[in-house]
Amino acid sequence: MRVQGKSIIVTGAGSGIGAGIATRLAAEGARIIVNDIDCAAGTRMARSITEQGGQARFEEADMTRSDQVRALVAATLRAHGRLDVFVNNAGWTHRNRPMLEVSEEEFDRVYAVNVKSIYLSALHGVPAMRANPPLAGGLPAGGSFINIASTAGLRPRPGLTWYNGSKGAVITTSKSMAAELGPENIRVNCINPVFNPDTGLAAEFAGGPVDGARRARFLATIPLGRFSTAMDVANAALYLASDEAAFVSGTCIEVDGARCV
Repeated sequence: MRVQGKSIIVTGAGSGIGAGIATRLAAEGARIIVNDIDCAAGTRMARSITEQGGQARFEEADMTRSDQVRALVAATLRAHGRLDVFVNNAGWTHRNRPMLEVSEEEFDRVYAVNVKSIYLSALHGVPAMRANPPLAGGLPAGGSFINIASTAGLRPRPGLTWYNGSKGAVITTSKSMAAELGPENIRVNCINPVFNPDTGLAAEFAGGPVDGARRARFLATIPLGRFSTAMDVANAALYLASDEAAFVSGTCIEVDGARCV
């Protein structure tokens, strides 16, 4: 069990990549807080994990609201007594379209969900990690943040300009957090998945229904010849959450099949 007993929050875990991460970490012994704004989906996911023998409970919270993120962390501490890992998976995008056609409201939501949520997770999560009992020898127990970014933050394509920028911000912010929090043994890393046609936002990324032509166009840019899956991302998250990655911080794992353009 690679994350046995660790207390882990996974945001946006009611479906898609977040659900895969929560399921994988629970299978490796973690105590999972399933977070989502969709109560029905989050409750189903927590129930599914427990039915498979894992430990999970659902906590509703909008990751763009400071009071709700504070309450999410507080609920985690009440349930588990500590917070070891915060997986920032909740994300949003505007529809694929020319950048000047994206409304101000859409822009604000993209940056609130994708970037402000990282700030709020740190604002309320770092103090909880600082309070974890020290390790042998008095070293801080610390914790770990895993931020789900995107290949879009490194190799942007037209049509998703403001989304691309938000994910670039997640990557840079993760590296800066790692440098600042490292002395407290709080690690910060991110994961950059490639397009997955089976997620709830796939049509927004593609600019319309993910039909055969759109699938083929995206697939042609991935040398390994397939799309990423939730489990591909979950396996990377499992490594970063585990003690195997105790000296890994400030990095991005690209789960993208070597996407070249």
